[in-house]
Amino acid sequence: MDKKDIAGIRRQLKVDNDLLKIKNIFNVYIMKETTEIFHHQSQPFEMLDKDQQELYMNNFKKLLTGQLDEKLFELKFQREAEENSQLILHKGLLSNHVDDWKEQMLQMTEKIIRDNPYEKDVVISFIRAEYMKPTRRRSEESEESSRDAVYSNPFILCSINKTEDPKKEIQFDYIEKEFKYKIEVDPVIDLKNPMTGFLFPGITDGASDVNHILYSAGKANEPDYRFIEDVLNGEEIMTAKEDKAIFEEVIRDVVGDQLSPATLANVYGEINRTVEENEDDTPPKLDYRDVERVLKSSGEEVDSEKVKHAFAQITDKEGYELKASSIVPKYNSKSIKINTKIANISISPQDLQFVRQVNYKGKRCIMIEVEEDAEVDGFKMLPEAFGE
Repeated sequence: MDKKDIAGIRRQLKVDNDLLKIKNIFNVYIMKETTEIFHHQSQPFEMLDKDQQELYMNNFKKLLTGQLDEKLFELKFQREAEENSQLILHKGLLSNHVDDWKEQMLQMTEKIIRDNPYEKDVVISFIRAEYMKPTRRRSEESEESSRDAVYSNPFILCSINKTEDPKKEIQFDYIEKEFKYKIEVDPVIDLKNPMTGFLFPGITDGASDVNHILYSAGKANEPDYRFIEDVLNGEEIMTAKEDKAIFEEVIRDVVGDQLSPATLANVYGEINRTVEENEDDTPPKLDYRDVERVLKSSGEEVDSEKVKHAFAQITDKEGYELKASSIVPKYNSKSIKINTKIANISISPQDLQFVRQVNYKGKRCIMIEVEEDAEVDGFKMLPEAFGE
């Protein structure tokens, strides 16, 4: 799945959308510090009132929000795994009867809570739904509707949410004219901040892919590896943050820990071009040969064997490939940090070429080339001649 596929599903998650049909919602309540199911309930989604549906829709959209390889991860299923989640979910997807669907989701629930007690009560919500995508765009000249022919994508979505303790309040009773202490006894399900969840199957270019599943972490770059491997039976993943760290370590190992801003700007520029040229294709990856090419095109003299050795030593894997999109900073944002004891500066990757570290009056200084007067707190800075 890419960001377009995910955004396409997220856009459909709204009430009264005729392109999205949610059949059932199945909620399972788990008490804190236990690994047992306390209660479960299944009902047709359309039987919920509109406000409830809206709450769940917002929860599902929040679950599917985030950057790929940071908060959202497409996982490939392990080929051989006990109690294979791919098989359980596929059975649930194809089941014609609600009881069969519930049985499969209870199996998934058992895998989620096994040997993993939560610190708070949690609610695990499953829905099975169908997303219809028109096969073609609507033509103004044709009398046929763009929805006369659609692709049908059935899917299961799971969202895990913690509960919050009920509120304790002091209220004023207008009728009795007295202050009263009120305490709610029912826990509140926090649907605004899903802890984790998943979407099965993966959807690529509008087509279902049962060999992949989309996992959603609670926080960016903090995936739950137990959940990925033991619950979902997904293969090992690397976060964008980890890929970036590996790339930086390889560069340091090959050229040292000193690199001019102009050279770094060229490195990021080369990788960014690779990403942009393959934007509509499979996300590009970089092996040691690609890293060697990028460094050489940026003006660095590097040895092929040294780059290959650095890759093997740092990753412990033969033929490891880095995702290009994980390495290059966002080009239209001030995502490069220049850190000093005096001040921290944020700058765009393409503007690194205008930054220099120079010696001025015997002291190291950061020099930034600008085209206009700089401002400090709304005041224009007075220009000074270099060396005064």
